Amino acid sequence: MTYKKKVNRILVYIFILSVLTIPVFSQDFPVAEPEAVGLSTERLSRIDRVMETHIAEQKIAGGVILIARHGKIAYLSAHGMMDVEAEKPMAPDTMFRIASMTKQITSVAVMMLYEEGHFRLHEPVSKFIPAFKEMLVLPPEDTEDSAAPVRATRQITIWNLLTHTSGLTYHWNERLGPQYNDAGITHGLLQDESTLAEKMKVLATIPLLHQPGESVEYGLSIDVLGYLVEVVSGMPLDQFFAERIFKRLGMTDTHFFIPEAKRERLATVYERTGDGPIMRKSKEPTVNGSLIYSTDYPYNGPQTYFSGGAGLVSTASDYARFAQMMLNNGEFDGIRLLSRKTVALMTTHQLADMGVDFGFGLGFSIVLDASDLREIGSVGAYSGGGFFFTSFFIDPQEQMLGIFMSQLHPGGSDLAERIRILSYQAITD
Repeated sequence: MTYKKKVNRILVYIFILSVLTIPVFSQDFPVAEPEAVGLSTERLSRIDRVMETHIAEQKIAGGVILIARHGKIAYLSAHGMMDVEAEKPMAPDTMFRIASMTKQITSVAVMMLYEEGHFRLHEPVSKFIPAFKEMLVLPPEDTEDSAAPVRATRQITIWNLLTHTSGLTYHWNERLGPQYNDAGITHGLLQDESTLAEKMKVLATIPLLHQPGESVEYGLSIDVLGYLVEVVSGMPLDQFFAERIFKRLGMTDTHFFIPEAKRERLATVYERTGDGPIMRKSKEPTVNGSLIYSTDYPYNGPQTYFSGGAGLVSTASDYARFAQMMLNNGEFDGIRLLSRKTVALMTTHQLADMGVDFGFGLGFSIVLDASDLREIGSVGAYSGGGFFFTSFFIDPQEQMLGIFMSQLHPGGSDLAERIRILSYQAITD
């Protein structure tokens, strides 16, 4: 079958979805016609055209998009293929590797325990994970190579971990990535036969990139928080998520490791280099410098390592329930996970004293002020994204949220941002 014929089949499928999708897959998430929540059906159809163009040009294989406003799903559509070679269309319940969109869920878990009085945010994490009490720090980068690491001048706090100011980094960092690999530290996107308890204690033996609280460095901080949740709650992280968050919110399709019965619903990962067409990504681990990752980790391997920073698989509808809980100030469908005040803290800029030019709260990127709005949007909106081309935004001002799910890496596409813009331009009230 030619690619053009595949695309034609896709478009027929999209039409069927427009009739059937929302009632079938929204479960008890309220549903509304776009006009009933201040959105335009005609304007939302622009999303379909943009997605169809990207698919026809072989920039992506497909994706699922969900937009909700005023607590109701107004748009849920599946486009393209979840597996091009198998001619398997994308579906509303297709499952995706959400990678770093796990971080927001782990941050919520931490704040749930915070609300129960287990700790304060500026307490040292070593109170619960003693291995982090005496940390070493790399000397400044312009220091001669033979300079030895120095003692940390302060301890890593729980707040440092939530804000990525701990001094931990990721494997792509040229100074620490090789040490992480040599020590067997993973990032959640690769099979690992150990546990959080084992690897976080090893991580504590490796120097930090900078002094805690000195700078912002995106990295393994949230994996440490995942272990903190285990220590404080007395439950493995997957069990805490399942019992305390997923079951209560009705997130039935969110897992660290995908059950065999759902394996056929997991989208294939594609890659695109430069301006070339997409290609199916090999199941063999990809090596990019010190960063090594695989695409089959959700279903192959020992399934014992629960990465709080990157490990989850989910669907657009499931993640929308989590996002709506945040938008509702901690409550969804009568179930409250967090207080209004805690959600306000999590979505307030925490790094004002760090000299950064971006907004970040406790787990979420934030639009700080009008100077951040270089495209249409709202001050106070907050968001996140994942390694394999997934993203979300939550806008309290417009009472709107959007979920974009695809599977592409590397990508280099601004499609997710285009979809966010197209979501906003559909507002009519």
